[in-house]
Amino acid sequence: MNQKLRKDAEKAALSAIRAVLPEEAVRRALQGRQFRGRVFLLAVGKAAPRMVKAALSVLTQPVTDGLVISKYGHFDGPVEGLRCFEAGHPVPDENSVLATEAALQLTEDLREDDTVLFLLSGGGSALFEKPLIPLHELQDITNQLLACGADIVEINTIRKRLSALKGGKFAAHCAPARVEAVILSDILGDPLDSIASGPVSPDTATCADALAIAAKYGLRLSPEAKNCLRIETPKEIWNVHAQVVGSVRELCRAAGEACRAMGYEPVFLTDQLNCEAREAGRFLASILRSHADRGKKLAFLAGGETVVHLTGHGLGGRNQELALSASEGLRGLRNACVISLGSDGTDGPTDAAGGYVDGDTFDELREKGIALHEVLQANDAYHTLLAVDGLIVTGPTGTNVNDVTIGLLDG
Repeated sequence: MNQKLRKDAEKAALSAIRAVLPEEAVRRALQGRQFRGRVFLLAVGKAAPRMVKAALSVLTQPVTDGLVISKYGHFDGPVEGLRCFEAGHPVPDENSVLATEAALQLTEDLREDDTVLFLLSGGGSALFEKPLIPLHELQDITNQLLACGADIVEINTIRKRLSALKGGKFAAHCAPARVEAVILSDILGDPLDSIASGPVSPDTATCADALAIAAKYGLRLSPEAKNCLRIETPKEIWNVHAQVVGSVRELCRAAGEACRAMGYEPVFLTDQLNCEAREAGRFLASILRSHADRGKKLAFLAGGETVVHLTGHGLGGRNQELALSASEGLRGLRNACVISLGSDGTDGPTDAAGGYVDGDTFDELREKGIALHEVLQANDAYHTLLAVDGLIVTGPTGTNVNDVTIGLLDG
């Protein structure tokens, strides 16, 4: 393993993540703001604990009541004066439903002059849920969507119709109160109706879209679930003001600045990467190989959210699979590496944020008797990268604005 390249790659990726932590973005959005009537504070998502602490540091008026819902392990302590709930992600669980019920009670019977300050970040689709079908069926449908390679917009189009809150329905629940939404985007292009399945945003997708997605992936649905897909979601919402304060575009920009500071010339590829993780890894490796003999220090940057089509029963995540898939294309290159991380510090159902590979990785695997095509077929990127010290473990970062992938060429 090229330790210098790894050090540079980790430094660039982690610097980028630090640059999009939610504190400063939330403070900018709320500094000097005054809200009418009573203020009820609700924070939902992987970044919720840090978003709410930032909000409380700048609000100049009292909060009547509030609560915070985030993923297991994402709280670094209690939030003074607010109730805190941990729940399941990426599949909702019983605690998701219990936490959401508390949020609904918080926002019941509001007056017209009340304000709901809603701090929303990625992960909210699973964490904030009142299902219209039995929870076990919703969990099964979610797992089907995750396994079949559906992208996040497709997944959320289905989720909206199986929920009493998503697709603008929570905004209707809060009416006639005003909802002020401050949002960290984890969806490509920042579509408000897809971030956390758009609980306070009018839905641009239709019943026809949802039914087409169900047919495309052959989803197993009960008659009750099929009927839910035929019920239209709100298309107009009058009581919400929403602003996006952080996104993957900022993540890529920060990564480029970090690479430039280390002497690499940044080359921005996309902030809307949306394809199979394996294909993204192979393509990035081909780019690096094409430029490997130019004698320049280059950093190729991509942000977005790839998908994994499950074909096996191994352990991993999209960033780990992307990195591992690049290893064969990098084989033998002494000056090239790929790192891919989830900005939230978690990649799939693992304790890793992502993975790192370089020109030595493929041969290191062969020396250990590991065949790349077999572990990719088994979707076992986690144990494979663990075997060659290729896992990147950060712990929860407190933000969630998609993934960053960096390919470095050191001259």
